[in-house]
Amino acid sequence: MPKKLALGRIVALDYGKVRTGIAVTDELQLIASGLTTVRTVDLIPFLKKYVLAENVEKFVVGEPKQMDNSPSQVEELITPFLKHLSRTFNEIPIERQDERFTSKMAFQSMIEGGIKKKQRQNKALVDEISATLILQAYLNRK
Repeated sequence: MPKKLALGRIVALDYGKVRTGIAVTDELQLIASGLTTVRTVDLIPFLKKYVLAENVEKFVVGEPKQMDNSPSQVEELITPFLKHLSRTFNEIPIERQDERFTSKMAFQSMIEGGIKKKQRQNKALVDEISATLILQAYLNRK
C-alpha cells in the first residue's frame, strides 16, 4: 500500500486589533480545525514557536472587505502586519482569503452547535471559529 505523502500545514489567521483567531489544516490539508486565539501582540512569538514545532507550508490571512468589495477599515492594521509576517517568515508564502460574513457565520454555527449563550459571548471562541471558516473557504477554493 503506497504511503501518503504529508504536506505542510496551512495556518489561517483571523487578524484583529486585540485578538487573532488561528486555525490549521491537518498534514494532508483536508480538514480545517480551530487551533486557538492569541492576543495580537503575542501573535508573532506564538507563530515562531508553532513553525518550529510544525511543518507550515503557507499562511492564509483573512481579507476583510465591505459589501462593495472595497477594503474594510481593519485592512489598515493588517497591511503592516503582513509586512512583518513576511519579513519574519520569508520562506513561507502568504495568501489572502475573503472573510466577509465569517464572524456572523461563526456565531450562527455556535447557535446551531448548541453552544450556550454564555460561551457564545466569548469573542476569542468566535475569532477561532472565524479563522476555521476562513481556512475552510480557502481549502474549498483550491
